[in-house]
Amino acid sequence: MQKSQGKSMRSFRQRLALLVTASQLMLAAGMLAQDASSPRDSSRPWANASLSPSERAELVLKQMTLDEKIALLHGNGMPHVPNWQMPLTNLGNGGAGYVEGVPRLGIPPLVISDAAYGVRSGSDNGRYATALPSNLAAASSWDAGTACEYGALIGRELRNQGFNMTLGGGVDITRDPRNGRTFEYAGEDPLLAGTVVGNLMKCEQGEHVIGDIKHYAMNDQETGRNIVNAIVSKKAMQESDLLAFHVAIDIAKPGAVMCSYNRVNAIYACENPYILHDVLKGEWKFPGFVLSDWGGTHSTVAAIGAGLDQEQPMADFLGPKLKEAVEAGKVPMSEIDDSARRVLYAEFLGGLVDHPTRTGVPDVEGGLAVAQKVEEQSIVLLRNQNAILPLNSSRVHSIAMIGGHADVGMISGGGSAQVDPPGGNAIMPPGQGATHWQDHVWFPTSPLKALRAQMPEAKIDFDSGHDLDAAAKLAKGADMAIVFAYQWQSEGMDLPSLSLPDRQDELIERVAAANPRTIVVLETGTAVKMPWEDKVQGIVEAWYAGSSGHKALASILTGQVNPSAKLAMTFPRSEEDLPHPIIPALSREDEGQGTGAVNGETHTASKYSVHYDEDAKVGYKWYEAEHKPVLFPFGFGLSYTTYSYSDLKVSSHRTASLQVKNTGSRAGTEIAQVYVTIPDAANEPYQRLAGWQRVNLQAGESKTVTIPLDTRVMQVFDEQKNGWTLLPGKYRVAAGSSSADTPLKGSFEVR
Repeated sequence: MQKSQGKSMRSFRQRLALLVTASQLMLAAGMLAQDASSPRDSSRPWANASLSPSERAELVLKQMTLDEKIALLHGNGMPHVPNWQMPLTNLGNGGAGYVEGVPRLGIPPLVISDAAYGVRSGSDNGRYATALPSNLAAASSWDAGTACEYGALIGRELRNQGFNMTLGGGVDITRDPRNGRTFEYAGEDPLLAGTVVGNLMKCEQGEHVIGDIKHYAMNDQETGRNIVNAIVSKKAMQESDLLAFHVAIDIAKPGAVMCSYNRVNAIYACENPYILHDVLKGEWKFPGFVLSDWGGTHSTVAAIGAGLDQEQPMADFLGPKLKEAVEAGKVPMSEIDDSARRVLYAEFLGGLVDHPTRTGVPDVEGGLAVAQKVEEQSIVLLRNQNAILPLNSSRVHSIAMIGGHADVGMISGGGSAQVDPPGGNAIMPPGQGATHWQDHVWFPTSPLKALRAQMPEAKIDFDSGHDLDAAAKLAKGADMAIVFAYQWQSEGMDLPSLSLPDRQDELIERVAAANPRTIVVLETGTAVKMPWEDKVQGIVEAWYAGSSGHKALASILTGQVNPSAKLAMTFPRSEEDLPHPIIPALSREDEGQGTGAVNGETHTASKYSVHYDEDAKVGYKWYEAEHKPVLFPFGFGLSYTTYSYSDLKVSSHRTASLQVKNTGSRAGTEIAQVYVTIPDAANEPYQRLAGWQRVNLQAGESKTVTIPLDTRVMQVFDEQKNGWTLLPGKYRVAAGSSSADTPLKGSFEVR
């Protein structure tokens, strides 16, 4: 979220300060400290937990004044941010924002934190938070259970810190791998991304916080994100980005959805009637509330009329201006009631009223164990020539570990997702490691120490890689070399290219020339180009690995854990193969604004547009349809054992059964994938992921697995009928270990 905009509202803040002070006094008196087992005041029928969240919200709404309703529809600033300063800086718990509740009716305030891969706001209140592997890493596990553990841990630690609402849940699919927030999202396939994020947020909200799904919608690049206009057909949206959101929302049933900064077909996402009113609240019947990204609100009448319910982080449009619009008859009271009702619904749904937040001591060891387990299931083995991995002390007596600050830590993703590492940035001198918005931050998770602990008999030496000659010399004198390479990403910027920065490609080339037994460990938030790919024997994608990344990586490298993860995004050969080889830089002319009108209200119109002419051909669908070879395909990942596939059967009930056999010498887990290509009449010549299953197999064991085919991904959206259609004809089915390796073929007919 953007944290640098906002307007002065002194009179409003003064009035709000009085209201907040009263709220704090009432909180201190214990008016909001009841839990589900406490006696209930009979004058508050909404306290009856046996009623549905909708019924309880309606009962409260009938007791509220206009001012109380409007108080639910905007934030009240952020701590330590000058333009968005809270009226009382000691209010709340730090974090990203605060929304006043209704103290006299027992409705608690919203105390909100960023929490993409862990609780962001620890530095505001001096509390600890576990950093999990990046969201893209978790998606590479292809495991709903892992995603659930991921979300549940974040939910518990939010409550430990006193927060009751999360701003995680990013599900925008990867249209461009250079997007600075790729690591916060869950890859390029709508079914996989929606399933992973949906289960993550379902279990996070299960810890009695309000869940959030974001950034709705088409938030597919950071360049010019505040003004860029995403031009895309309704059909393409529905079959790609919106489908991912629909899958996630259907699973998680979150209390909130955050609309994005960008425009969609010329209209800001946070005042876009099609995506908010027609689709989200109309077609999908979403009962929760829509909040803006921070500074993403641009109007009053148009925004609330289109379906925005809550402005963040201040009340520039949905505070005093909204009340004036109601009193002037420009906004009907029914719209205020609908928005307030949705916020109340989310509070009851998330359990905020029945289970008030109380700060507590986090289970640090438990959090580290979850982070390690997630990372072990997320690391992708991309290359393993001559079985160079796993490492074996009987074969490897000396290792040259080179680059990436691997002696002290592992890198993490930046921006509002950044979790503060304990003790500060590991690559800074002691006491000088405080983190900032655009810092490259390393966690104190040393791969050198972790590998030495697991291979005590081996001699493992480290070189920074800054001097290429010294690095090559160390590599040449060792049995093998491991080069650690990184690529940092953050919100607010896109990568200039997919190349590794800081001459790391040259470093890898030099080390591999000195010792062909070289392994590259990648710490990245997206795909990278690999001009040295055929010159090294091992490649391991560790992603942004989290608070226990070093231990998880050492377990994979030494074979204590057999890798099972598969890529949730394609690794292309170069930017030239992308649908948009160049992300145009903004110029003065691009930044120019025009004017237009939405629902009768004047707004600005951007000249800076991106045309998504690839439509729903995102990721592997694009490369397949355009016949472009890739570096590593979607769904790809190696193991220390091998698998074979046979006996595909497709039923009339649209399920696929197949046999998977472990043909190697050790136990492992394979992710069997099924793809469907719809009838030729659709003119969409690419396959779609329709289902998958993780299969645990002992050495030599075979299992027959049955995988339901998800009908949602096999339908096409008809713009004329404004609905979905399952076309008649032949549906081709393919199954195997990745999108590019599907040896089993079958079909079924729809008449």
